[in-house]
Amino acid sequence: MYCWVILSVLRLSWAVEETLMNTKLETADLKWTTFPKTDPQWEEVSGLDEESNSVRTYEICNPSEASWLRTTLIPRRGATHVYVEIKFTMMECSSIPHSTRSCKETFNLFYFQADSDVATAHFPAWMENPYTKVDTVAADHLLRKGTFGKFNTKTLSLGPLSKTGFYLAFQAQGSCMALLSVRVFYKKCPPLTVNFTSFEETVPRSLVEEATGRCVPNARRSSPAPPRMFCGQDGQWVEQVTSDCACDEGYEPAERSTKCRGCPVGTFKATHGPGSCQACPVNSQSASAGSSVCSCRNGYYRAKTDPAHMPCSTPPSAPRSIVTRINDTLVTLEWSQPVDMGGRSDLSYNIVCRKCKDPPVKGVCENCEEGVSFRPLQRALSQRRVDIWGLSPYTTYTFEIQAVNGVSELSSSPPQSEMVNITTNKDVPVPVTRIQEKEVTGSSLTLYWPVPAQSNYQILDYQVKYFEKDQGEVGAVHLKSNTNSIIINELKRGTIYVVKVRARTMAGYGSFSQDISFRTQPDEQTNRDQQIALIASTVAVGVLVVAIVIIVAVVCIRKHGNSKDPEYSDKHGQYLIGHGTKVYIDPFTYEDPNEAVREFAKEIDVSCVKIEEVIGAGEFGEVCRGRLKVLGKKENYVAIKTLKGGYTEKQRRDFLSEASIMGQFDHPNIIRLEGVITNSCPVMIITEFMENGALDSFLRLNDGQFTPIQLVGMLRGIASGMKYLSEMSYVHRDLAARNILVNSNLVCKVSDFGLSRFLEENSSDPTYTSSLGGKIPIRWTAPEAIAFRKFTSSSDVWSYGIVMWEVMSFGERPYWDMSNQDVINAIEQDYRLPPPPDCPNSLHQLMLDCWQKERNVRPRFAQIVSSLDKLIRNPASLKILAREAVGPSHPLLDQRLPPFSSFVSVGEWLRAIKMGRYEESFVQAGFSNFDLVSQLSTEDLLRIGVTLAGHQKKILSSIQNMRAQLKNPQPARF
Repeated sequence: MYCWVILSVLRLSWAVEETLMNTKLETADLKWTTFPKTDPQWEEVSGLDEESNSVRTYEICNPSEASWLRTTLIPRRGATHVYVEIKFTMMECSSIPHSTRSCKETFNLFYFQADSDVATAHFPAWMENPYTKVDTVAADHLLRKGTFGKFNTKTLSLGPLSKTGFYLAFQAQGSCMALLSVRVFYKKCPPLTVNFTSFEETVPRSLVEEATGRCVPNARRSSPAPPRMFCGQDGQWVEQVTSDCACDEGYEPAERSTKCRGCPVGTFKATHGPGSCQACPVNSQSASAGSSVCSCRNGYYRAKTDPAHMPCSTPPSAPRSIVTRINDTLVTLEWSQPVDMGGRSDLSYNIVCRKCKDPPVKGVCENCEEGVSFRPLQRALSQRRVDIWGLSPYTTYTFEIQAVNGVSELSSSPPQSEMVNITTNKDVPVPVTRIQEKEVTGSSLTLYWPVPAQSNYQILDYQVKYFEKDQGEVGAVHLKSNTNSIIINELKRGTIYVVKVRARTMAGYGSFSQDISFRTQPDEQTNRDQQIALIASTVAVGVLVVAIVIIVAVVCIRKHGNSKDPEYSDKHGQYLIGHGTKVYIDPFTYEDPNEAVREFAKEIDVSCVKIEEVIGAGEFGEVCRGRLKVLGKKENYVAIKTLKGGYTEKQRRDFLSEASIMGQFDHPNIIRLEGVITNSCPVMIITEFMENGALDSFLRLNDGQFTPIQLVGMLRGIASGMKYLSEMSYVHRDLAARNILVNSNLVCKVSDFGLSRFLEENSSDPTYTSSLGGKIPIRWTAPEAIAFRKFTSSSDVWSYGIVMWEVMSFGERPYWDMSNQDVINAIEQDYRLPPPPDCPNSLHQLMLDCWQKERNVRPRFAQIVSSLDKLIRNPASLKILAREAVGPSHPLLDQRLPPFSSFVSVGEWLRAIKMGRYEESFVQAGFSNFDLVSQLSTEDLLRIGVTLAGHQKKILSSIQNMRAQLKNPQPARF
């Protein structure tokens, strides 16, 4: 990284020159002092410059003696180093008549400092000390007598200067020359604005002058240290990243980070720092420029904890459909959520209890007595059910259920509510019994039941709940009937359904009846047709299989004498080449591995690469994001792997071997190599940049957010890349979701070529170690590769099956928390991973094909690509989900949760199913025990804050198991 810092020191502007003296601009005599006064001496004359303008010049032609010429006092005006530009002509000694050996073709330049104009004809003495010599000036172009030639231009630097001014002195020591012009100047850094920081014009007083800047209007810095830049002695600013000025709230960067522009009307910027203005959120507006927040429209509000980018919202509408249950003085209220949530997800409910006369009279009710209790809460209730006890017997109560959210308290109107009147000690309905079928068809059930005897109240209606027996109550459907019979339509043929019924009176709902199962009729004609079709297809498949076996046998017999076994070798680079197909070449087969780098990887000039930030760390060094700008191509983001300092030659060779491998591949699902930097430090490998990073972490971050067809599309891309590699006779050896990169378009690309093979033998990474020794990713590796180090394209197919399982489980760790040795033992006993939740059956079957023990019967990648293409063309096939076996396939693979009785708390249960992130939300919502948790529905989870579909399924599936365990408790398993 050090070399890059040096390269990032850039010149930001041209220097500004301030002139102290310029003889070309003088119109009167210069009247400089000469010494000695005897002839010949320096003579002031008028002449013409290179543009034929009249100028004052000094001439001398004294081949035998030294003559001095001194300027008037030149004020330095704060400069510590100045430049002297001299234009002159010089005669060639050989062309001067009567020239002596003392004739010179050079002259000397001196200077003398003074705080005032103290020089006279005799002071300072005409000698090198007290004068300070600058240099001996030689002519580049010499004149001959009677000819015209070029004049000479020399620029000399002198200093450091410390006094008020200085004199220049010219010593012609036997030369014949003319001074055409003398210009004295110094350089200063011009005013500059960069990175929202302005710096004033600065005169360098040393080699590097530090300048303090200030933030531009509408910008400020985060740290107390002022911005700093450095002005070089040559008058040029040198870039130094020491400014943290950034635009204020309500202002965005403009004009290449030199100004902060106010956000236009209708937009806002809420934070200080980088970033552009954004359009106002829904139901808000900004009336003036430079707004840091958009004001809510009338009737809409934003809570104090709401971020500025959140839309304004309103209080919710009233709850709906209150259902009551009374048991003596215990009342249970249930209700449906409001139609309008107000645009928010933080919905909660308040219960207002009033004690009234019977019948209730408006204005006569009073607040309930202090002994009335509410479970789980009376206020800020997140679920739609509450139990109320401690009520007085034979008393009428009015319960008002208010729906509130985060902005309800900001509204001037009271919360929307629904009310219900209840009298305690009224009899609840008697449970329904003896549900019977009246008519059963393939798609409907007609049921009826006797009317239960009620002592005090007439039955108002019935609620019927039914669901498929195999699916459980998670997908239950509720119907309403005003009579003691019902017709349930749109059912599946030959399917068992469980039905429950309960009655409702003025006292509320009674309890549900016991579960009663009914089976719809199968279609006999359809069964016969299916049987005939099955027989016909079985015969056809049998004939086809026999034909294929015969053809394969003939081909094998013909090939037996003509070629060797085409089995892939264990070592890269030693493969058969067939039909002109491009074959991978192992860079380690080169006598000089650097030759492989030069052949397969393009060398990039370091000036084309700019590192912006470090995004990770690799085995050999840091991984950075940066930009690559190659001449003739547009600038692109790239990933940059750097080789850390102190490396050995072997480490450098191993590091660059990945580039030698990648450089041989060209496929849309293989990470693309842009080039390498080997001629400077640090050594770098440049590849295309993948915005979403590694596939396993990307899936865990987006758990449940992708449809099965999207996941199959990702798997198809990986398989296509592996098909390309296998056709090139390259064996990856470390195919896993962590080594698949994802770009912004969800395109998956295979990466990490070779690095895993060079891990240290004593690596502590459990992914690449085993009790057998060596460096193998046990959970992803085929059994023959673990046992005999036999890596082939078939072993890559096994690894691809594990990648499929990782994708369909959204980044779950294969074999969970099992040790590597336990994984090896389980595989040797022919046990395989079960299907992930909601995994299509066709995909799990393809996984099992990839995990065949005999490598020769595993599918090839070309067949895998073809199978996935068929699924993509027929997405309906993905709706058939794989079912887990009734019993565990193996104790080590039985990852089902233990009974809920073994969990101490709801939080422990959530952590066990990897949903611990919602533990606090469950506590705040009042779900503190398993009795309450077992009643959760999808709508309840939404209120709690579980919005991801995958997380909802995982929690509801666990709740379904909970209900079954609570109904049929089993001894705890540890």
